[in-house]
Amino acid sequence: MKKGLVSPKELKELYEKDFALWAELNAQLLREKAYEFVDWENLLEEIEDMGRSKLDACISYLAVIMEHLYKYEHLRHMVYGGRERGGRGWIKSIANSRLAIRSILRRNPSLKVKLPLELESAWEDAKDALRVWLELNGRKAEDFRIPEKCPYTFEQVMEYEPWKK
Repeated sequence: MKKGLVSPKELKELYEKDFALWAELNAQLLREKAYEFVDWENLLEEIEDMGRSKLDACISYLAVIMEHLYKYEHLRHMVYGGRERGGRGWIKSIANSRLAIRSILRRNPSLKVKLPLELESAWEDAKDALRVWLELNGRKAEDFRIPEKCPYTFEQVMEYEPWKK
């Protein structure tokens, strides 16, 4: 790539207009060791976002696990009348989400320390999902006492199986 083909200003503008081309040009500049032309500000932001995206995925899985654990323990009677076999879909979702988290943690071991610190954040998302689910099932969320603070430890989120009681 000829360094004069795209000015640093044009490269910065490409970030908003054509991300794919922006990434391709920055990669080419890095390969050519033309560091002075690289859009470092946006490149560094993208690198940080890449790392954050794995943590965000795990937080999302935590929220799903807690939502479904909570439904199984406290709201199953609404849908399944408390039947022993009720809630199989929630159990499957919990198992699949746990597998996904373990897979991400295997490939990104530094997240093992960070993820437990995100439990309250994940609980906020789980509470929102619980409220929506209640309303979609014709119930008022305020009629149910969904705890403000997360009722689970990280270990419970990853291991607890109330259906095996």
